Amino acid sequence: MASLSDKIQQLDPTRIPRHVAIIMDGNGRWAKQHGHERSFGHENGVSTVRQITEIASEVGVGFLTLYTFSTENWNRPQEEVDALMNLIVVSIEQQTPDLIKNNVRLTTIGNMERMPEFAANRLRKCMEDTGHCTGLVLCLALSYSSRWEIVEACREMASKCASGVMAPEDIDDEMFSRHLATRDMPDPDLLIRTGGDLRVSNYLLWQIAYSELYFTPKYWPDFTKEDFVDAIADFQARERRYGKTSEQVNNVEE
Repeated sequence: MASLSDKIQQLDPTRIPRHVAIIMDGNGRWAKQHGHERSFGHENGVSTVRQITEIASEVGVGFLTLYTFSTENWNRPQEEVDALMNLIVVSIEQQTPDLIKNNVRLTTIGNMERMPEFAANRLRKCMEDTGHCTGLVLCLALSYSSRWEIVEACREMASKCASGVMAPEDIDDEMFSRHLATRDMPDPDLLIRTGGDLRVSNYLLWQIAYSELYFTPKYWPDFTKEDFVDAIADFQARERRYGKTSEQVNNVEE
């Protein structure tokens, strides 16, 4: 079996996905499989976040967006929600020195107004502390759902139209994208989902229109650096046509 370094060497450095988005699924089922409460799975999932952030930075990914807490997750038992909020904040605070050391900038997307004040304030502090970093952008999708994001964009544009700042005919794909939470990032080239489910769960629906999708049955706590590199290798083996023919993509006349 090839080592991690061998697998990295086999990647085409000119075709590394600029933006990778991940649905980190399976923490609770992993914990149950090991005879523990769901919180145990979330705690172990933190280690995977650190490992995947490291390998993404190493291979040259520019943006890594992690589906950390959806708006639907607020409907989970309050005890689990409270534990998750505390775990997210404490984990990011603990990892901030390493993020700075590795030149990783932290940012978030989502409805931060729904976040507990203690969590929102401490996360903002971590983002400020890494704000000078110029390497990988680690984006946490917190209190996020794509439908929420799209509705917010529509409301903002409708308000601008009503006030005369813009006209309805000004709205096109590019204008719409500039009103999304991800306006400062390119669309994901690759979407990875762990845990075995084959759906996108209200995640970056507009942005993943042409993303390559990669599903693995592995639960998030078991997802390794090697698995991440395997996903990128699979991505590089695909032909991205964006609605064109293979001949057009390869500049071959039909």
